[in-house]
Amino acid sequence: MESAAGGAGRGSSPARAGLVLATLIGVAAVANVNLSVANVALPDIGKHFDAGQTMVDLIAVGYSLGLAASVLYLGAVGDRYGRKTLLVLGMTLTIPAAILAAFAPSAPILFLARVFGGVAAGMAYPTTLALITALWPPGPERTRSIALWSAIGGGISALGPLLAGALLEGFDWSSVFIITAPFAAIALFFAWRFVPAHVNETTEPVDHLGGILSIALVGTLILAINLAPEPGKGTTAVILAIIAVAALGAFVLRQRRAANPLYDLKIAARPTFWVAALAGIIVFGSLMGAMFIGQQFVQNVLGYSTLDAGLAILPGALGMVVVAPQSAKLVEARGSRFTLLVGFASCLLAFLVMFVFWEEGASYLPVGVGFLLMGVGVGFAGTPASRSLTGSVPVTRAGMASGTADLQRDLGGAIMQSIFGALLTAGYAKSFTEQIAASPHAASVSEKVTNELTKSFSSAANTAAQYPEYAEAIAAAARKSFLDGGDWTYAAGMIAVAVGISVVFFLFPRHKAEIALLERFHAEDG
Repeated sequence: MESAAGGAGRGSSPARAGLVLATLIGVAAVANVNLSVANVALPDIGKHFDAGQTMVDLIAVGYSLGLAASVLYLGAVGDRYGRKTLLVLGMTLTIPAAILAAFAPSAPILFLARVFGGVAAGMAYPTTLALITALWPPGPERTRSIALWSAIGGGISALGPLLAGALLEGFDWSSVFIITAPFAAIALFFAWRFVPAHVNETTEPVDHLGGILSIALVGTLILAINLAPEPGKGTTAVILAIIAVAALGAFVLRQRRAANPLYDLKIAARPTFWVAALAGIIVFGSLMGAMFIGQQFVQNVLGYSTLDAGLAILPGALGMVVVAPQSAKLVEARGSRFTLLVGFASCLLAFLVMFVFWEEGASYLPVGVGFLLMGVGVGFAGTPASRSLTGSVPVTRAGMASGTADLQRDLGGAIMQSIFGALLTAGYAKSFTEQIAASPHAASVSEKVTNELTKSFSSAANTAAQYPEYAEAIAAAARKSFLDGGDWTYAAGMIAVAVGISVVFFLFPRHKAEIALLERFHAEDG
């Protein structure tokens, strides 16, 4: 069953459509800023807490972890109990989460605060796209709305480091988290005031067990990836991976047997759905992974200030915002498959530039070009990835589609950041260990000092301050180690994008077939 309210029929846009869309984009913007705002502060956070690279990685990925683990379940809860209610509650809880992160007394507490903030965003973020799907009828207007939602959201995510960099020029690392609170308060007011309630929502019961299993699956998977390269954490990582596999099996079994599944596997099996979902995970994960590594590269290796590091990423945001309207037109003219392939090609070139030209002493040109190509790629691929998902499901399953669309960003970002972080950690430690062994002073370097030097770049910087006579040699070795680890991440990025290109090229339907499939799905769904 469905209910409709708020002046939105299935054949027309909602009343005050521009204001409603701006509000939904604003709510999404709060979540998008939080996805990336910590990246530019990671070197300062690492130094402040003397944290190892794994803990730095967890702080960076904590928000994505909370968001990715909760979006499917909370998207379904919104479909049943009220999308506007979840929207308002999510923005409300974002405020204390931001305050807790800003005043965290330790790195583990900061990580937990980031996860809490991600769960709060999981309440609000999936409902933004679900409401666009519910309020705007299928056609060019919905495609343009999704394009704006995708581009501005991605652009704001890319602008997060600029905001953080500007704040860090005059304040400490806590400022990048506390700044979210006033933005969330503004978004909360507009969401409460202008967003329609109870639009095309379902009366079917929510699969709460499936929701718990989905949280366990995503949470344990991300933690296992992050802990894998940490010395002494191998057993824990294996146990978490086993739990993730068991949760996956239980989740699939539950969804096949549940009368009202959280995640309808029959709908998910549609090629316009699952291929688009996988493509989005890879392309948005590439963006988040590139920003995660890139922000540390320009500060640790090139010596950029926090403000310059934030400015460095502007071409990426510009590429996304400029390309998104063209992406919407290209989807209508050439189809989602072609547009996705264009986006993937640009992402592949971005990683190639990073692998070849991001080195010590590099000028800004290859840095800017790398970010620009990544932004253009996401700008082209983001719209068809999200549009295909929402167009492949009935409106009562909008939460499933929007949850999957959000999962593209969040799970993609969490997985790629985790993989990149694990590779960076392993590559950095391996390179520094080899440099210590080859040093003429190797015999005089104690095990304790070796552990500090190989733990993370920030830990090496703190160690260098304790041994001023070796400070320059330590700094040079740390930069080389970071570059070696970074090359591992760019190579992994190219492999992931190549897989995405292959899947889309061979398995996503061409334009005419896509249109026919979507029309058939729409007729079947009634």
